[in-house]
Amino acid sequence: MASGSKKVIYAALVGNSLIAITKFGAATLTGSSAMLSECIHSLVDTGNQVLLLHGLRRAKKPPDKAFPFGHGKELYFWSFVVAILIFAVGAGVSVYEGIHHVIHPEPIGRPYVNYVVLGLAMLFEGGAWLFAWREFTERKGRKGYFRAVREGKDPTLFVVLFEDSAAMAGLVVAFFGVWLSQATGILYFDGAASIVIGLILGATAVWLAYETKGLLIGESANPEVVHRIRELAQDTPEIVHVNEVLTMHMGPEFILVNLSVDFIDSANADQIEAVIAKLDRGLKESLPRVKRVFIEAEARTSSPAG
Repeated sequence: MASGSKKVIYAALVGNSLIAITKFGAATLTGSSAMLSECIHSLVDTGNQVLLLHGLRRAKKPPDKAFPFGHGKELYFWSFVVAILIFAVGAGVSVYEGIHHVIHPEPIGRPYVNYVVLGLAMLFEGGAWLFAWREFTERKGRKGYFRAVREGKDPTLFVVLFEDSAAMAGLVVAFFGVWLSQATGILYFDGAASIVIGLILGATAVWLAYETKGLLIGESANPEVVHRIRELAQDTPEIVHVNEVLTMHMGPEFILVNLSVDFIDSANADQIEAVIAKLDRGLKESLPRVKRVFIEAEARTSSPAG
């Protein structure tokens, strides 16, 4: 997980850094509002990659007294921060810059510079997007793309993919904004393109925030994992009924499991201890992401919750 995620993030970091530099130079030379918005967009994306790498590093910290289940949710927190930054900085500044240039339009100088830079940016951004897309496609397996995002527990993959997709869309909008301003002489198109870029970033940020919110609060494991846990517990001869299977992702590779089961009436304390140890070991061997298991003996209930 970590190595694949880091490769995607490093690819995006290098690409966005190069793009931000070229866009800033173009915006300075031409005075294009859309190009300035794209520059801000790339700067925000570059900062976001740094935050995601920071989150990955923090998530690796071992458990301690204050955090007995480790720091895996640090990655979810920093992914949520990235979504907020895209909305507040990327979208906010782009919309503001666009409105300013619509109210006070200015001619674009040296428009050919914008075309060259946008072409280079599409090349760099396209490479980073393709890298993220391949990694995401490989990780999702047979699931549909939307389902893979909804059920994904490693936010770094879809955060980078969403960012790169929004960046590619923004580049296309910026190109048409500059071209229409030059071709028609209507300077409002440049500012309008900046506003559209801001709206794209805002929509992307809202979607990212929504997807990472559940992980931050505490999502359960995917249904297939929950079903497998229940199946292994039910296959244990000393267990007559599984009441609840409660799970929570403490990180992309850390699942916490709490089982409520009804043991056979003839089982004594020593037998129950042995069964719990065996089931704990079996769950961790069958499902490597299961790191902590808590099993409680409870009389059979009519409506299991998990």
